[in-house]
Amino acid sequence: MNLKTIYSLVFVSSLFISCGGGGSTEVAPTPPGQATLIFPEQNSECNEGTKISDTESSVVFDWSDAQNASSYEVTLKNLSTGTTSKHTSTSSEKAITINRATPYSWFVVSKNDGGQTSTSSTWKFYNAGEAVSSHIPFPADLVKPAMGTSFESSTTTVTLEWSGEDIDNDIKDYTILMSTTTPPTNTLNTTSATSIEATVSTKNTYYWRVVTTDNEGNTSNSEIFEFKIK
Repeated sequence: MNLKTIYSLVFVSSLFISCGGGGSTEVAPTPPGQATLIFPEQNSECNEGTKISDTESSVVFDWSDAQNASSYEVTLKNLSTGTTSKHTSTSSEKAITINRATPYSWFVVSKNDGGQTSTSSTWKFYNAGEAVSSHIPFPADLVKPAMGTSFESSTTTVTLEWSGEDIDNDIKDYTILMSTTTPPTNTLNTTSATSIEATVSTKNTYYWRVVTTDNEGNTSNSEIFEFKIK
């Protein structure tokens, strides 16, 4: 093998190593941290908004800065209508126009430049309207069975569990509705407890919701969940 051939082999080998032989030095982005909600406070009445009209006010939503986050998305849900809206921000606050005398829930999604996300806890609040002596209770949160749960065919009873909150702390009772059609219309029971045993049968899909009633007769409806018996 002559000297020219040796030099050629060394050059090709070096080229291969430089182009494809080494590992990537690209560093993966660090996921953003979880934002901590500050205002409106959990299970509170919000009185600090700026009144826009008899039906609307502007409320500044506030949360802590999240590590490695470049932007945020506030998800706001009207608990009376079930409608949801999303609002983006590059800082840890956002002024949003919402309905007065209306209960809401909200959470914040932190995002980094790489598209990674982290979600905060979810809080509920009541946006104040004209002065009232009693507030509508928050819709109950259905805990279990989780939405879309499937049970074995041998199942004969299912425990329905939920939680409820009210600014006035005067929840009287809960009425549980369950049917094989939606919306459910069959009343299982009215109770002050937060769980109940429901009798079920095979090859059925069940839909259920909870109606919360306070001492003043105000009511609110939860979402509708479903589960299936195989």
